Amino acid sequence: MKTASLSLLGLVGALMLLASSASAFLAYSGREADVRIGSVTVKELAAGRPDILVALCAQRGTAAAFGAGFATFFLFTVFGPYKRGDAWAWWALLAATLACTLVSGARIPFLGTRQGAEAPAIMLVLVVIGLLLDARRLRAGA
Repeated sequence: MKTASLSLLGLVGALMLLASSASAFLAYSGREADVRIGSVTVKELAAGRPDILVALCAQRGTAAAFGAGFATFFLFTVFGPYKRGDAWAWWALLAATLACTLVSGARIPFLGTRQGAEAPAIMLVLVVIGLLLDARRLRAGA
């Protein structure tokens, strides 16, 4: 089960890094302008104001940078202390993923939209499954 846990958590971390890289590519390649937010594109939302378009692309770039940073720390934790069997790494991965999901999910009550909340929720489910595959490490550490 430890191998299955490591494999699933490694896959989740790699997918997070890939998604963050794709998001950064959209932001910095100029393709962000064609991305839809609801029923309008980012270019339409900027309405011919280049500064607004740059600001929206920069926001995506910042989010992508934090996503890539989280994914990198996640992968280092999975393939370092978690792989060694350190029980604290189990809790650290869970806490970090919960924090990411809760902050992202806050958009539902505060902004009234679910748009963008699905990916972190799916990530949480996959991480919890991965962690539960090797939950016995918590008993061994007690």
